[in-house]
Amino acid sequence: MLALDEADRMLDMGFAEDVERLCNECASRQQTLLFSATTGGAALREIIGKVLKDPLHLMVNNVADLSENTRQQIITADHPAHKEKIVQWLLSNETYRKAIVFTNTRAMADRIYGHLVAMDFKAFVLHGDKDQKDRKHAIERLKQGGAKVLVATDVAARGLDVEGLDMVINFDLPHSGDEYVHRVGRTGRAGEQGLAISLICHIDWNRMSSIERYLKQQFERRVIKEVAGSYTGPKKVKASGKAASTKKKKTDKKGAAAKPAAKRKPASKPLASADGMAPLRKR
Repeated sequence: MLALDEADRMLDMGFAEDVERLCNECASRQQTLLFSATTGGAALREIIGKVLKDPLHLMVNNVADLSENTRQQIITADHPAHKEKIVQWLLSNETYRKAIVFTNTRAMADRIYGHLVAMDFKAFVLHGDKDQKDRKHAIERLKQGGAKVLVATDVAARGLDVEGLDMVINFDLPHSGDEYVHRVGRTGRAGEQGLAISLICHIDWNRMSSIERYLKQQFERRVIKEVAGSYTGPKKVKASGKAASTKKKKTDKKGAAAKPAAKRKPASKPLASADGMAPLRKR
């Protein structure tokens, strides 16, 4: 038996040739199992056609079913520093047993982790710069309760099953709907309730709208008055939910804004002479 787990991720990382070579080495196998958390794309369909024979397709659930056990919320923020204040408020005031804060970069993960440790949070950080020993230690501490908060990049978005992990915070919004599904899927597992909160600046709005359309649902908007900011979303939105662009002033050929034509001054009247006969001229 050959089992290919996280098949979509392996293909995304460029391991298609390795998967095919592995399958050829196991040519005498009786059964092949391929698991994928997403439906994938053309690459996944191609590898299915090559390594599976008359496959039986089983779908456990649909991405639209993600909200059954998990509340999904968005909180608008003015800038990254404001996001950090919101994260600190959530971790200090929300009711949860364990939480993951997801970022898109290692540098931001280290920054948030450092701030949380300085505030006496029991936290660990996990990203691609950590070796396997450090990664394993961070996950074990989270599972055993030695750490209550894990700050991580997408290396923790797959294959991580931690009991009692009931809150996920997207400090940075993921780049795709599939990655969002993976992150949020860390909570609300095995019938338990979960909470997923995404922090949205103006640069995140359109991506958030795309994820909502992908999931065919609208996230709950939430305002925390203690850390509320000035940004509450775009002034105008399109039918798709994305921000509507503002109209720009017309420009001339040189690219400068067209200036209104100057008003003409009324012609001055000639001055009359003292005797009222001939007009006097100005010198």
